[in-house]
Amino acid sequence: MIKRLVVILIAITSCFSYAQQGTASPYSFYGIGSLKFKGTVENRGMGGIGSYIDSLHINLRNPASYAGKNLQAQPYDGESRPVKFSVAGTFTSTSLNSNTESQNASTSTFDYLAVSIPLGRFGAGFGLLPFTSVGYKLQDINAAQNNRVDYRYEGEGGLNKVFFSLGYLVNDNFTVGVDANYNFGNTQNSAIQFIYDNQGNPVQFATRENNRSDLSGLNFNFGAAYKGKLTEKLELSATATFAPESKLTSANQRSISTIIVSTLGDEFVQNTIDVDLASSGLLETDLDLPSRLSFGLGIGESSKWFLGAEYVAQNTSIFNNPIFSTTNSSFEDASSFAIGGFYLPSYRSLSSYFKRVTYRAGARFENTGLIVNNESIDEFGISFGLGLPIGPQTGLFSEINLGFEYGQRGTKSSNLIEENFFNFNVSLSLSDRWFKKRKYN
Repeated sequence: MIKRLVVILIAITSCFSYAQQGTASPYSFYGIGSLKFKGTVENRGMGGIGSYIDSLHINLRNPASYAGKNLQAQPYDGESRPVKFSVAGTFTSTSLNSNTESQNASTSTFDYLAVSIPLGRFGAGFGLLPFTSVGYKLQDINAAQNNRVDYRYEGEGGLNKVFFSLGYLVNDNFTVGVDANYNFGNTQNSAIQFIYDNQGNPVQFATRENNRSDLSGLNFNFGAAYKGKLTEKLELSATATFAPESKLTSANQRSISTIIVSTLGDEFVQNTIDVDLASSGLLETDLDLPSRLSFGLGIGESSKWFLGAEYVAQNTSIFNNPIFSTTNSSFEDASSFAIGGFYLPSYRSLSSYFKRVTYRAGARFENTGLIVNNESIDEFGISFGLGLPIGPQTGLFSEINLGFEYGQRGTKSSNLIEENFFNFNVSLSLSDRWFKKRKYN
């Protein structure tokens, strides 16, 4: 039954992921869009940390998590680790605030689909998730003598990521792994200039510039994880990942259209000219993706509680998009710090369902690496989550995971926009014994 459900959900979510607009952030105007979080709802409920690794949950933040030992504790009796499947989505409500006005927006997005399969000392994983997302509508109005000049900018699209991961158990305490990621997708943006008279009527034809970039490229992420006993009950966990710099190839198109705008705001295209980008060397360009380095550390009691922290650094200052650049923005190196954990009262409790619920909480602080109008764009979030066990008590830990996060991005200084957002995340995480050994008397 679970295998059939996996196939159906893969088909549904793969189709849906191409059609969605995953953000309403005006800061997705810059670069190749807003970077999406790579991690599970379980990770997000703990502030985004990836420093907790076990054999019963998928951890998208570290490929070393796919490896592991057979399950020795009762009721597993030396069985192979379960096959794990997880799919998730997010609803986001955002309040966009400037010094003069406020607006509200909401989006519903597919977050990831992932499968993890045990292969002895190895473990493999594969799946699909969004990488970046573009979605904005901006307007800039200026008075020019007796006329009003209206600039409108719109963008949509983003990149998806298909990944294959392999982990290996070096010894009882140490695992390593690698992600191979294929990134693909497109971004589209348009810019229109209108001029109106004092009565609000257009006084001349407007010009619209359309840009489209189809992007693709490979990148890799390497990971390592250590877990060892400090005392009979306490465990120390340490993790590290490194993704080297990589490139995206961008196939670009640009067109210029002359349009007329009616008094009702309808646009009528008069003519369109395709721009010769080959003559300027912009028909195909390369974009540098920054390297990413993370370190995590945590302490806890197995299947009981955990407290950890993670630091991430990226050299985003190398990023440049020659086909679509702006004069008021640049990039600096990015960094983030997160702290979080969970508490599970009693995963084997028969007397109380709520004792088998996992309670999670965390916080994160991030310098996104984006600079606009000489202001660094920072972000923070406070989160908590619940892991609600479902199905029979077979020790496989299938769950519905819920996550809640309140956060803020940006600033109202220097005529910018401050975003206050609320994320509601939900995932279905299923475990199954595909490789259970049969025992006969």
